[in-house]
Amino acid sequence: MTTQQETRPSAATKPVRWAADAVAAMREGARLRLDYSARSLWSVDRMIEDIRRESAPYAAVELVLRGFGAYAGEVIVRQAGGEWWASGGDHWVRTPDGRLWDPIDEARRCYTQDGSLRLLCRDATTGARPD
Repeated sequence: MTTQQETRPSAATKPVRWAADAVAAMREGARLRLDYSARSLWSVDRMIEDIRRESAPYAAVELVLRGFGAYAGEVIVRQAGGEWWASGGDHWVRTPDGRLWDPIDEARRCYTQDGSLRLLCRDATTGARPD
């Protein structure tokens, strides 16, 4: 029997690891359990907002934001049946309807008050579900 990790494309390797690191960090540091559900993205958006309110410089939170974005991407992959794509060091999620999503960049936009991982997931999974 193969595991999910073994059957996934190589483009998923890094973002899956970044997402798992974010889950572990939130569990250990903030006592927040992230379960890869769309609902959990409310908490992630709130955590990014809290970091922004502390006026942390972008360079200090860049890897945290990457982890949160990868986590949101992994939520989309699991909820919508999408897959990770990579090119030139960038990673996107492609949903079954062919649309490409950039959850890592969306996490950066959340930090500048111009995005929402929760809404990105809602948009990505809405069109991907059969009626």
